[in-house]
Amino acid sequence: MKNKPKRIVLVALLFLGPILVVDTSIASSGVSLNSMATDSHSVVRPDSFADLVDAVGPAVVSITTRNSSASKKFPDGIRPSMPGDRRPVPGFQRNPEFEQFLHRFFGPGHTAPTPGPRQGRAQGSGFIIDPSGLVVTNHHVVARADEIEVVLADGRTLPARIQGHDPKTDIALLQIDSDEKFPFVRFGDSTKARVGDWVIAIGNPFGLGGTATTGIISARGRDINAGPYDDYIQIDAPINRGNSGGPLFDTSGLVIGVSTAIYSPSGGNVGIGFAVPAEQAEKIIAQLRDRGVVLRAWLGVHIQRVTPDLAESFGLDKSRGALVSKVEPDSPAENAGIVPGDIILGFDGNTVDRMKRLPRLVASATIGDKVGISIWRDGREITLYPVMQPTGNTSQIAAYSTQRDHGPLNLGLLLSALDHDTRQRYGIGGDAAGILVEQVKPGSPAADKGLKRGDLIVQ
Repeated sequence: MKNKPKRIVLVALLFLGPILVVDTSIASSGVSLNSMATDSHSVVRPDSFADLVDAVGPAVVSITTRNSSASKKFPDGIRPSMPGDRRPVPGFQRNPEFEQFLHRFFGPGHTAPTPGPRQGRAQGSGFIIDPSGLVVTNHHVVARADEIEVVLADGRTLPARIQGHDPKTDIALLQIDSDEKFPFVRFGDSTKARVGDWVIAIGNPFGLGGTATTGIISARGRDINAGPYDDYIQIDAPINRGNSGGPLFDTSGLVIGVSTAIYSPSGGNVGIGFAVPAEQAEKIIAQLRDRGVVLRAWLGVHIQRVTPDLAESFGLDKSRGALVSKVEPDSPAENAGIVPGDIILGFDGNTVDRMKRLPRLVASATIGDKVGISIWRDGREITLYPVMQPTGNTSQIAAYSTQRDHGPLNLGLLLSALDHDTRQRYGIGGDAAGILVEQVKPGSPAADKGLKRGDLIVQ
């Protein structure tokens, strides 16, 4: 049997019917939980999370969205059809087994319908963070929505609109269209959450409505290649399709994350879920609340990973930092003197231990501030001070290459460190030092400058 491919699944629930809502009542904000006793041999689980769920449950909502596919472009061979239109659609093949299914359950005369206009539906979760009805959810839950409805814990359905959304962190902020006051929850400090801490996830899996699950934090700082600012909390609390946008609570009833994705070979839960940490979500939500969009600081560099071989070639003690492969013209980086070949080791007092940490650090910088950046250049560390500027619509904060190891730079080069094998293959003496050019892309800036395979870059 062939193994099914594993994948990251965004946990919004698509194309389900009406959802069921579990009614809960508003409880006191005080949450009393039995303490956990630990020793070197055992861990005692809390007797119950019922008081906590009663307290926070009324602020958790289900989200239903609708969008009309009639206005979308149809694939080749598919066209809209009106009711009663039985003409065959070119390229659309009928399935005999499906025809038998229709005949068996609906009687003779029923055949497979031809593709026609329909309304797409999606379901997800969210939580209220303000008595005025501000709701946090995931961007992918509402990204294509023409209509949005929020189902409260008491079963009522209210219309909502998008206040703002940020695709890069998959966070969206909605406003319920109502003048009433709503129960709400508060954010906690996700930076204090530790691996092994208990967590409670509440959401709308498979359209069932309010569902609570528990587990622990399995890991911190996970990068699932969903975007440039990945910094997920990994949990083993079961979350499934439809949990997207739901809150992740600590044992004090504070939100420390926003459930976003699961890792699964089949689309179901296997005990690996991911949540956007509250520390990141709060900053995004504050901007969406104030202006409806997110402004980030811009450095203006393209970066790639520093492999062990490249680290050795540059004289670094180990693989760390972010290698600058390109600097945008008139960017903060260029104005501060950063050049291709620099390795960024630190940003504003924070260590850049791996490449993908830099975009997150840059994005969190304050626009207009002069920021100290630690640079490795010519075998020594220097500090430069760019003034951070806001990113434009098309500008990139700190773009990075998805190539692994010796990935080609934007200059069109494939570089490699000098070792015994490469010295023998290219006839390079033992006293020579530098970085070897192993490939030059035709028509690239490197080719235009006359660089060739086998050249040695020494400065």
